[in-house]
Amino acid sequence: MTHFLKAWILAIGLILTPTALSAQEALPAAPVVDPAAASDAESADAPAATEAPASGLDPALYTPMKPTPGIGMPVDGNIDFQEQFSPTGETAHWINNAILAPMMIGVSMLVLFLLFWVVIRFRRGANPEPSKTTHNTFIEIIWTVIPVLILVVIAVPSISLLARQFEPAPEDALTVKVTGYQWYWGYSYPDNGDFEIISNMMSEEDAAARGEPHQLAADNRMVIPVGKPVKLLITAADVIHSFAIPSAWFKLDAVPGRINEKVLQIDREGVYYGQCSELCGARHSFMPITVEVLSEEKFNNWVRANGGTVKGDAEEPAAEVTETAATETTTEIAAADAVAATN
Repeated sequence: MTHFLKAWILAIGLILTPTALSAQEALPAAPVVDPAAASDAESADAPAATEAPASGLDPALYTPMKPTPGIGMPVDGNIDFQEQFSPTGETAHWINNAILAPMMIGVSMLVLFLLFWVVIRFRRGANPEPSKTTHNTFIEIIWTVIPVLILVVIAVPSISLLARQFEPAPEDALTVKVTGYQWYWGYSYPDNGDFEIISNMMSEEDAAARGEPHQLAADNRMVIPVGKPVKLLITAADVIHSFAIPSAWFKLDAVPGRINEKVLQIDREGVYYGQCSELCGARHSFMPITVEVLSEEKFNNWVRANGGTVKGDAEEPAAEVTETAATETTTEIAAADAVAATN
């Protein structure tokens, strides 16, 4: 009786399926929204993003660097991770290619071989009298010890890499505060006058004009010096976001009311792209991250172009004031001595 009812239920389902499909096809098509128009509409609702002044930086101090194709961005047809340009990224890439991938291939081939061997060796024609063996101590030891050894080989470098990713930044490291908004990023530089850069996704036309990939290019970039650890303080103003740069092996959640800290170091000058990697609302896919890595001199010029301060610049005027004050004091003492001698 039960099988009879199941058959009727299945038949009714098959009969109703074409009706449901035709009803679905009859639904009106969803309106096509132009991303640029949507961006303008969202900008009207988020005045903080639009009221921030455009960069308009002095070309003598800073000109945006053009990206290098295939560096810091996805590549069509690539089946591997993006090329890595950070110390942790290079280590992680090596672990994947030298340890994990060979082990996965080896274990898969071994299991496939054993499967075919069992099918052929113990088929009915070759083995009319099946074995009644239930235990084999030697085999049980092998399939217990070998997986343990595999896990140990994987665990040692993996735990070391995990610890390296969360080592604290040096005391003299540059600090950048990253704030995720719906749906754009803000970059503050407390060590350089605490100015903030507001970063929005560029339109397709503007990205093409600057030779950058669409939906990855941002109008204002986060700029850091090359080869130096940068302490990123990551938070959010509204919902959870995630700051991710694949080619630097960097990803950390931005949580409202909490500041997460992690070190970012990129060892090659260039432009590196990422995206928000935590579903954060309607325009989640329009929150690109663009990081420009420059030499120390160019980075300092970029800071000056944004109205920020550089440590050396602050010390020079102070030294000049001290020297001037000392000179004036010496002159006053000499004049006083001359008056005293005259009297």
